[in-house]
Amino acid sequence: MRQKVSIIGAGNVGATTAQFVVQSGIANVILFDIVDGMPEGKALDLAEACPLWNSSSAIKGTKNYSDTAGSDIVVITAGLARKPGMSRSDLLHANANIIKGVCIEIAKTSPNAIVIVVTNPMDVMAQLAWKTTEFSCKRVMGMGGILDASRLRAFLSWELNVSPEDIEALVLGGHGDDMVPLSRFTTVKGIQITELLPKKKIDALIERMRNGGAEIVSLLKSGSAYYAPAAATFQMIKSILLDEKRMLPCAVYLNGEYGMKDIYMGVPVILGKEGVERIVEIKLTKEERAHFRKSCTSVRKLVKKLSI
Repeated sequence: MRQKVSIIGAGNVGATTAQFVVQSGIANVILFDIVDGMPEGKALDLAEACPLWNSSSAIKGTKNYSDTAGSDIVVITAGLARKPGMSRSDLLHANANIIKGVCIEIAKTSPNAIVIVVTNPMDVMAQLAWKTTEFSCKRVMGMGGILDASRLRAFLSWELNVSPEDIEALVLGGHGDDMVPLSRFTTVKGIQITELLPKKKIDALIERMRNGGAEIVSLLKSGSAYYAPAAATFQMIKSILLDEKRMLPCAVYLNGEYGMKDIYMGVPVILGKEGVERIVEIKLTKEERAHFRKSCTSVRKLVKKLSI
């Protein structure tokens, strides 16, 4: 029996994630939104594309949570998108109310689901989702580090004129201005980028990565990034549904790992059919630890504002 993925929020990120899933054929999809007609219309459009993709995945649009019942994975993209000049944290209270409502329904209809949170500010929303659903922390995670690393890989591939497939990058910490890219784990076919580029250029590319979302928001004028966030989310979905055991940077609950407790932060994990199957702990340098602590402090401030 084909597995079931429910996507809560049929905006650009949600609909594009739905496209990647049904196009791959690995699961059936429920596309949920409260906007009358939007999830139904987008789902119908995607269903009509499936024959062209040779995909037998089914997709249904709905505004009824009952249709999401028994989901294997629930992806939450619902929420307000950033506008020019807004930070991810500016969305805090508005999106927190949305996430709470969504998670109360998820807990009722899909008590065994794995939850992937995409809504910003993502790390805080993931923690709120975990608290609200009362699911195991292994089954609630946030998407951020994969997207940040992908942006850095793209910028590096342009700068070095090499295939992005040959570039590996690792970004820890919160999905925000205080994210922690690790240059010594960023390589081209095993060669550290510090061997290929001067520090000044690396720093400039990292700064562009930090502002990757804001750069797109400023160009679009209305709306925010969605192709890359959806692709990053799909990589997580695929690793879980196919039990690929991929090592991916995701926002997960830390309970002593990396010296942090009771907080969702981006770290490398093994994703498989059980969700977060293992947190991979790497030894950080003194400078990296300081940056990681700073990122944790930024996220904790937002968590405190919501009294989670």
